[in-house]
Amino acid sequence: MFKSSDLFILFAVTISFVVSAYLWFSGNREEGIFTAIWVPSILAFGLYFKLAVVNAKLNASTDKGVQQ
Repeated sequence: MFKSSDLFILFAVTISFVVSAYLWFSGNREEGIFTAIWVPSILAFGLYFKLAVVNAKLNASTDKGVQQ
């Protein structure tokens, strides 16, 4: 169901969120906010490459149908 790249992205998001929460609650609020901004950025990065792979597979299957 999940590929290793998907799990890596989720792991990176989780680590970023945990570090952000730790920084926020330990009194380093600006650093916590800065680290929290990474979460949607990492998710967008993962989504972009996931869509690129799906698009490449779709184009490859379409090209096979045209050649036959």
